[in-house]
Amino acid sequence: MPVTRALLTPAAWIWAAATARRIARTAAADPGVPVICVGNLTVGGVGKTPIVRALAERLAAQGVEVHLLSRGYGGRLEGPVQVDPQRHAGADVGDEPLMLARDFPVWVARDRAAGARAAAAAGAQVIVMDDGHQNPSVAKTLSLVVVDGETRGGEWPFGDGRVFPAGPMREPLAVGLARADASIVLLPADLAGVDAELAAQLAARPLWVARLQAAAPPPSGPQLGFAGVGKPWKVERALRAAGCDLADFAPFSDHFAYDDATLRALAARAEQFAAGLVTTEKDWVRLPPAWRERVAAWPVRAVFDAPEALDALLVRLLDADPAATRLGG
Repeated sequence: MPVTRALLTPAAWIWAAATARRIARTAAADPGVPVICVGNLTVGGVGKTPIVRALAERLAAQGVEVHLLSRGYGGRLEGPVQVDPQRHAGADVGDEPLMLARDFPVWVARDRAAGARAAAAAGAQVIVMDDGHQNPSVAKTLSLVVVDGETRGGEWPFGDGRVFPAGPMREPLAVGLARADASIVLLPADLAGVDAELAAQLAARPLWVARLQAAAPPPSGPQLGFAGVGKPWKVERALRAAGCDLADFAPFSDHFAYDDATLRALAARAEQFAAGLVTTEKDWVRLPPAWRERVAAWPVRAVFDAPEALDALLVRLLDADPAATRLGG
């Protein structure tokens, strides 16, 4: 492994330099409304989407017209297009936008600046952008980076700190943190707190803690769980922690495209245990319609430990932006 990292180090230097050059040279477009970016510093999933939903819910609860913006990873449509859950499938717009569009206006656009303009033209007072911390094309009013605070086997959220492809980082840690207004460490509900060493690394910026909590109990009786997300083991752990009687669990790659043969195999395995089928909301929206009636979607939500601090920041953000509607006003 050290030899492989050494061989990939020159490619990592090129990647980091190209990212820095792109960020420095790209003129950010201002859509005319505040943009809150929820990004991350590593490749792969860290839990940005639950944070996006939580922010949108807090804004909407204060009467703000909030729209969400995504690149639509895994979808074929380039956009800008507003996601319609009745018309679009995950293959069209991506699974996360399709899931969120059941609750909020969601826009998918490969060109983030064009997507932000479309959302603003459609009446958005605030845009929450899912991912894009390394995308300089849209002017960001607030940049938040999400850090996965749940580790397994002693792994570190930033690995060895090397940049892709030699390591897991999208850019050097210090560089990415310098552009962030705050960090959000995402923890499971039953973990006591943030690792002290991790908290010290993130201390240069305000630090909030959010926890993934079950929004509903898991289905009763024996269940066969499955998930195609960045870290499927976290779904298995969360289901067990929530009291689910898991007879078995099947992990798949992130954004896995479930076909009929795979789902029939899962159903046959479940029958061996006289079990039901349960998966995440993100996976559920990718299922063929005929299978959605046979699989339970288990929802989880991100809940902030100190929501009043977050609300205070949002109030200051919107009050300071003349294009924004005042929170609660």
